[in-house]
Amino acid sequence: MEFSTMRCCMLLVSLALLPLGMAADSIGSYCSGSSYAGSNKAVTNINSVLADLVTTASTGGGYATSTAGKGNNIIYGLAQCRGDVSASDCASCLADAAKQLPSTCSYSSDARIWYDYCFMRYENGNFFGQADTDAGVILVNVQAMDSPKAFEKAVGKLIGKATAQASAAGSAGLGRDKEQYTPFVSIYGLAQCTRDLAPLTCAQCLATAVSRFGDYCGAQQGCQINYSSCRVRYEIYPFYFPLAGGRATTDMTKNTKIVVHP
Repeated sequence: MEFSTMRCCMLLVSLALLPLGMAADSIGSYCSGSSYAGSNKAVTNINSVLADLVTTASTGGGYATSTAGKGNNIIYGLAQCRGDVSASDCASCLADAAKQLPSTCSYSSDARIWYDYCFMRYENGNFFGQADTDAGVILVNVQAMDSPKAFEKAVGKLIGKATAQASAAGSAGLGRDKEQYTPFVSIYGLAQCTRDLAPLTCAQCLATAVSRFGDYCGAQQGCQINYSSCRVRYEIYPFYFPLAGGRATTDMTKNTKIVVHP
């Protein structure tokens, strides 16, 4: 198995957040299993699934699943945009994901790629409806807040509301909320599940993500845990749409990226 080009259990690097609304590179990828690069049928099926995901998700509310092939060459795929982004930003992100995924993973039998605005994956096994928290990408702001216990309590309250929204029936798997921490500091939170998950399965996925906050997030000013089936994020600046004040916020604070796999 492989994350990007690294073979390790954890990778720490520095990166900077781009202004909202700007195109961005992927925040992480996961590649596992044998390569199908030498199989014309499998490559054709992968390309067919990716093309269908882009077309269907771009015009179908930012979510799609697709299958192609049969037997050993069958491919299952899923694509989903963050539920608050515009249709044009969604389509742009999906197009880039479909372009980068085969080359990044060399047509591996299990390939996944995360962006800020979207997520895409394909596999030769049926994963639909299953909560997958084995592999993920975690971004942590290296700057910590004062009064860590009070801040962690406020984050817990905020994320509890966002995850409850996301796992509620009829929510399309998306939850967003805001918590006033001090008169001058607000915390913004977002939770999302892929739309193939039932509400209970979504809640279980999000609970697993939140359970890792103690390991990685602490009282840091921002943190996001991105799994293949769900994601949870908080920041002390507006990052989801519609933006507070109607303007994108640029945050060039250094973050740590942690890539984890089974």
